[in-house]
Amino acid sequence: MVRTTRLGRTPRLGRTTRAVRPIRLGPRSVAALLLVSLIGLIGIGWPLFADGAAAVTDHAADAPWLFALILPLLIAVVVATIADCGMDAKAVAMLGVLAAVGAALRPLGAGTAGLEPMFFLMLLSGRVLGPGFGFVLGAVTMFASALLTGGVGPWMPTQMLAMGWFAMGAGLLPGPEGLRGRAELLMLSAYGFVAAFAYGTVTNLYGWVTVGGVGQAISFVPGDPVHENLVRFLAYVLATSLGWDLGRAALTVVLTLTVGGALLRALRRATRRANFEAQVTFGAPEGPSPGEAPHRTYVTYELE
Repeated sequence: MVRTTRLGRTPRLGRTTRAVRPIRLGPRSVAALLLVSLIGLIGIGWPLFADGAAAVTDHAADAPWLFALILPLLIAVVVATIADCGMDAKAVAMLGVLAAVGAALRPLGAGTAGLEPMFFLMLLSGRVLGPGFGFVLGAVTMFASALLTGGVGPWMPTQMLAMGWFAMGAGLLPGPEGLRGRAELLMLSAYGFVAAFAYGTVTNLYGWVTVGGVGQAISFVPGDPVHENLVRFLAYVLATSLGWDLGRAALTVVLTLTVGGALLRALRRATRRANFEAQVTFGAPEGPSPGEAPHRTYVTYELE
């Protein structure tokens, strides 16, 4: 749809002017996301495929290297998104605001049975703004919250990746433009419940590999076959973090079903007003309207 107005006047956009859709992923954005995800998976899971006791000692010291790889790749995702769809300063500003809010939410429930309300915000933000935006938002939020709470440590890169994947998955759910109402909230609740456990599983993997002495039946054994270590890891998760993950998943579901609709509308309203992908061009129409001077400048808004 194309709307033309004189410069200096704000066009009035009706509710049906433009449907809010997530920020699109182009080929460069997809390539950057795949690259950072692949490096993250290798950085987290390589001890499962290593031989000998070196897998444990080396893995405890590789976090700074993983962090050093993640940061430029996150920037690459943002740059690729800008190049693919023209994401502008307004989108970057929204990224900063949501990351700050998410970082502030984390201390509210940290240390209390896994009750972490920031997951609810990451879930809905990824849904509204798309997988690429969601991945960067999740990782940046976790980084900011670690600085805020003093939780900086070798586990932080794994948490950044896991939170990025959590929010990215919400952006990949079906029906981003047409599915609304109760059906959407139920879908988001189901995803949030499962993905909260997946987040805990990924972050547990780092601790399980680096921390020994938790019991012979559930400890990581360097050099053992992968399937045997995975059985021990499953037992470790069930024994140590099931209750924590359940609290996180339950709170995400409750918040999504109760206040999720209001927050989705607020996020979509902010996205619609920001109008990230509108192309603004300056020029004159084919001819002036009766009674108007021919030298007036016009602004054309191209809304998809």
